[in-house]
Amino acid sequence: MIKRIIPALTLVLLAGCAGSGRLNYDGPEDAFNKGVERMEAGDYERAAEYFQGVFDFGRTHEWAADAQLNLARAYRANKEFLLAANEFTRFTQIYRADPRVPDAAYELAMTYFDRSPRFELDQTDTERAITQFELFMTRYPNHPLFFEGQERIQELRGKLARKRLEAGKQYLLRGYTEAAALTFESVFDDYYDTEFADDALVEAARAYVAFADQSIPARRPERLRSAIEVYDRLIQIFPESPLIKDAEEVYRGAAQRLENLESAS
Repeated sequence: MIKRIIPALTLVLLAGCAGSGRLNYDGPEDAFNKGVERMEAGDYERAAEYFQGVFDFGRTHEWAADAQLNLARAYRANKEFLLAANEFTRFTQIYRADPRVPDAAYELAMTYFDRSPRFELDQTDTERAITQFELFMTRYPNHPLFFEGQERIQELRGKLARKRLEAGKQYLLRGYTEAAALTFESVFDDYYDTEFADDALVEAARAYVAFADQSIPARRPERLRSAIEVYDRLIQIFPESPLIKDAEEVYRGAAQRLENLESAS
């Protein structure tokens, strides 16, 4: 039997091509350039395969960092957000001296922003996005995208506020008035800077009035006072709120009932 000696580089190339599904490239530069071509053509899945092929030749050559960043971007463009997040994280950890690390950190946050669902659904990725944006802003306060990151956080916090506000409304509909009141107040306490903060205070006042209705006579005054206190917070913090008239109606009802209870006692 005649043994054939295959050069080491050929073995690497064969392994790379076999592992990449009939891809052909002569080296890391060729694999990278072909990945860029597929990215520009909108074929993100194939682009990712080529960028992966670059690593068949190691992670320390001159094309490795570019391939790592573009791999993450290809996954994100293909809406494979968890894969993208993993690759952006890997880029920031392996190539820490690369000047593009701050950009990659922002794009990492954006992968979770992209995954953030409608407010009715589980908001785990919304919270992860907020965490990543906050880390980005802490580490890179002079980055051009700093203020855009603030806007993204504000949008995400609004989604969390709305989810909790709707949970309070469900408690109220089911007659869990105390839970509703506390939930509405927590919306204001935790998300005071969102568009739902004044809504939450109005709903909290209503819930305290409903809570008073469910209470024994001895406990009704304190719960009506809670409704009045919430109203006072609203007019002090949001004097221009379009909900002031609705809140005034709740306030007048609570104040009149409290006066009647105090007179009767």
